[in-house]
Amino acid sequence: MGAPVPLACLRFGRGPALVFLHGLFGSGRNWRGFARPFADRWTCLLPDLRAHGDSPHARPVDYPAMAGDVAALLEREGFAEAVLVGHSMGGKTAMMLALSRPWLVRRLIVLDIAPVRYADHDHRPLIRALRALDLARVRHRRDADRALAAAVPDPALRAFLLQNLVLDDRGARWRLDLAALEDHMPDLLDFPVPAGAAPYPGPTLFVRGDRSDYVRDAHRPAIARLFPRARVATLAGAGHWLHVTHPRELAATLAVFLGESARARVRGPSGTAPPRSRGR
Repeated sequence: MGAPVPLACLRFGRGPALVFLHGLFGSGRNWRGFARPFADRWTCLLPDLRAHGDSPHARPVDYPAMAGDVAALLEREGFAEAVLVGHSMGGKTAMMLALSRPWLVRRLIVLDIAPVRYADHDHRPLIRALRALDLARVRHRRDADRALAAAVPDPALRAFLLQNLVLDDRGARWRLDLAALEDHMPDLLDFPVPAGAAPYPGPTLFVRGDRSDYVRDAHRPAIARLFPRARVATLAGAGHWLHVTHPRELAATLAVFLGESARARVRGPSGTAPPRSRGR
């Protein structure tokens, strides 16, 4: 697994640690707006996982290594335990830490991912499209957007990916270690349960979108076996990026699980509390 790397991390708030772990192609700053309402009760930690954002471009990019990085981050920041919130790749990282070092994980929240191997979500074609972009010709973000349009026709997905493009006096470059992500995609699709690991004994919440196929009913036995205290909540109308499309509903669900008042903490533009998700 190798030595852990020092993760770049945003920190704000006060109280116990609440760690938000982003998914593939993301970064900690993607969670800044979502995490703010929790900052009066929690110290929010928003790291960039290895090979992402401003964190080191280190190999291997796999879940044992990334879980080790998060464990080292908690020690560096002075916390003996934390509540983990992980989306997709970040959710698998959170699950790996809970199974391998359960004493560090006070509660576990996993967003739209299951502890299984995925054979149908290989992102290597997308990574190759990014690697094929001629950065020497990119002067403005719109240049990259136009160049990627054929390979990545969804404008929202292009905008998300292009958050990782740095444009400065040195030219254009990616914050992502695209070569490492491509090489380690089989590791990221997998979920290797640590040898000899016992089920995680702590309270666990899985939140899935009902328009996503990442957490299926067929995955429930794997969830129950590894996380026996887990419950699964489903956000109506949400897809895989549930924190982007349904942030109020998700925040309310998390607030209830964390023992907070969703009505007091998270309100919509009209001042009314968001609707509850429906549990399954």
